[in-house]
Amino acid sequence: MNGCRVIKSGGGGSEESSRGLHYERGISAESVDAHGLCMHLGLVPPGGVAAAHEHDGHGAATDILSGRAGVDFGRALEHRLEMGAGDFSYIDAGVPHRPFSLSETEPVRFVVARTDPNEEESVVLLPELE
Repeated sequence: MNGCRVIKSGGGGSEESSRGLHYERGISAESVDAHGLCMHLGLVPPGGVAAAHEHDGHGAATDILSGRAGVDFGRALEHRLEMGAGDFSYIDAGVPHRPFSLSETEPVRFVVARTDPNEEESVVLLPELE
């Protein structure tokens, strides 16, 4: 029956993103024919830093489940926010950013929801900001 579906934990597969983050696939256009929403579990390893990037045409929200995370953002990554378990963040479309783990011993686990329903979202890598 269409209209309500469950993706079991680990049932959507996992991937290493072009940004250096690990994702367990969840809800997307590919998994449940979602429209306007993609949601995955993510992991930043201890001491891990994602590649600087921006989301072309869509926003992204995160909920930190465990660990301590930071994100540098802005045209030159000149701003910084820090967050921990239970904190939410939102990044507007087109805002350069680079998330990272604040711990050398503990990973960051998070839920990410994007307004682009595709698993292979439109991300623009920004190596000039590294």
